[in-house]
Amino acid sequence: MPALRSSSSWKWYVCGLLLLATTINYMDRVTLANASVRVTKEFALTEQQYGTLELAFGWAFAAGSLVFGFLADRFRVYWLYPCILAGWSVMGMISGWTADYTQLLVCRTLLGFFEAGHWPCALKTTFAVLSEKDRTMGNSVLQSGASIGAIITPQVMKWLMTAETGSWRSAFIVVGAFGLVWVLVWFVMMRPQELDAAPAAAEEAPRLPLGGILLSRRFWAVALLITGTQTVWHIYRVWLMKFLQTGRGYEEDAALNFQSAYYISTDVGCIVAGLVSLWLARQFGLSAHDARRRVYAGACMLTSLSVALPWLGQGPLLLVVLLLIGAGALALFPCYYSFVQELSAHHVGRLTGLLSMWVWAVTSPLHQLFGWMADTSKSYDLGLVVAGLAPWLGVLSMALLWGRGSDGLEAPGRTQA
Repeated sequence: MPALRSSSSWKWYVCGLLLLATTINYMDRVTLANASVRVTKEFALTEQQYGTLELAFGWAFAAGSLVFGFLADRFRVYWLYPCILAGWSVMGMISGWTADYTQLLVCRTLLGFFEAGHWPCALKTTFAVLSEKDRTMGNSVLQSGASIGAIITPQVMKWLMTAETGSWRSAFIVVGAFGLVWVLVWFVMMRPQELDAAPAAAEEAPRLPLGGILLSRRFWAVALLITGTQTVWHIYRVWLMKFLQTGRGYEEDAALNFQSAYYISTDVGCIVAGLVSLWLARQFGLSAHDARRRVYAGACMLTSLSVALPWLGQGPLLLVVLLLIGAGALALFPCYYSFVQELSAHHVGRLTGLLSMWVWAVTSPLHQLFGWMADTSKSYDLGLVVAGLAPWLGVLSMALLWGRGSDGLEAPGRTQA
């Protein structure tokens, strides 16, 4: 380990560990979506009640984002991060032992609260171990774990779930246990002092009060951007299995297989977004910021293919469109993370937590609304169409609020692709 630690590649091993944490985060999160039809049947839920499970998860995630965002800037991430990961892993396991809807609701609420701490801690880690020029790629590696977790989980659940309706429980327990293994690896691989050094960008940039950043136009441009980004990603994450099974008549195994294909597509979109951003900056001389804005707009074009869904029945064309929507949906996130890091070098944890709190509080009720619409119309199509168009809010907000010159934020043009 000392030889590995002294090598230049060590920072990328750390990014790999963060990728694994994101993978586990999403595995615990999407178990419910993958078992949604079974859980709905066993607990006799309406679509609106199922939406309430996601509403509770989301609002708890919002609260956890605020709490852990501030804690990540105040306390050592070395200790905070594994405690958070162990917390959500245990709640994921307990979800498999719930006896009724109320108990499951409580578990999903606590799962959301602890899962929120992953992002401030992970971004603080990449901020500490990576140079500015490497940070965007590190964030792309970190984010790609979301797709990997969502790819793996349907296959794990296919293996663990039998014809018995209640066999979804074992999947929750097994997936939750993965996180406890990660905690052990973290303590073997990391040392406290490796996360304490302030990045050069933080030392050079002028320190501005957090309140001044929160009142800036650029902060609210990013806040609106993540609202649209989160809407398309999580609406499809939560409702895609129901759309495929109930809305289009696919069998469970076929839907689970497509879930894996869908998240492979999202992972490709995430990596391509980072590569295209680099290419635009180097080939055409664009600033890193302008390159990211163009990548974000291109991803919006892909998610906008949702307008075709109401006219597509079961078949290859429907699946191809969904794959393209998925690629665009995750391609939005590396751009968002880089915009956040442009806001401040000193308040990474706080800003990540505050923005996450904002977006989960605002978008989580959409699941309940989506469920109500599905109950009323007996269709998932309209909600998926609107979700696919939502990221254009980010393009509009950046055009109107970000501006071209400095508005007093810390080192506004320094972040590199």
